Amino acid sequence: MTEPIVKLNQVSKKIINGISEEKIILKPTDLKVHSGDFITIIGGNGAGKSTLFNLISGSLTATTGQLFLKNQNITQLSEEKRARYISHVFQDPKMGTAPRMTVLENLQIAAKRGEKRHLSISNSEQIKTQFQKLAVEIGNGLESHLNDPAGDLSGGQRQALSLLMTTIKQPDLLLLDEHTAALDPKTSVSLMQLTDKLVKQFGLTALMITHHMEDALKYGNRLLVMKNGEIIEDLDEQAKSNLTLDQALSYFK
Repeated sequence: MTEPIVKLNQVSKKIINGISEEKIILKPTDLKVHSGDFITIIGGNGAGKSTLFNLISGSLTATTGQLFLKNQNITQLSEEKRARYISHVFQDPKMGTAPRMTVLENLQIAAKRGEKRHLSISNSEQIKTQFQKLAVEIGNGLESHLNDPAGDLSGGQRQALSLLMTTIKQPDLLLLDEHTAALDPKTSVSLMQLTDKLVKQFGLTALMITHHMEDALKYGNRLLVMKNGEIIEDLDEQAKSNLTLDQALSYFK
């Protein structure tokens, strides 16, 4: 098997809870994520899911252990520098877009992510047509709002825009942090279908936290179960496909 895209070696996180009380929110963890993996992650509140994501993205610094991205040690790399390789879609649709900028301007900025040249916004018809074709693929009317401020979009449209922005440069790793949780059921289903389509279309490597057990079982090729700050199950595609909804729910008891 090829070297993993992401590797965690005994990565843990400890915080000071109160004046002197220490609390381990992620126990020493080993994890290998290979190219093309689409890993769904489930677990109750306090299981360590968001901590795991924050350690990978760099918004938290590991207490122990090392993190590697494509064989590069990124343990001390800042969140800003990791953002060149790691894209993150959050639960809140407002977090992934600039509300006062138009949809087209948001897409243009995303298309220049990681580039060192001077950032400029172009309104050429060629570029607009290019992004319009991308927006049409989403199928929720986003293509009709390219010149509207992102803040005027519905929650589902704005989250779809966030997803398109994070995948447009095909990051080394895509983190999906309960990205459908704030949406109504119909819009959530639509966004998950779009997520699966983009992951497959671009051959992305993705980790997805979800509280929707049906989505956890339906999508992806691996399933991680977290509890009390550790990974208690790492199911491959075969084991995942054999897991029933009742069995998945039993992990929360």
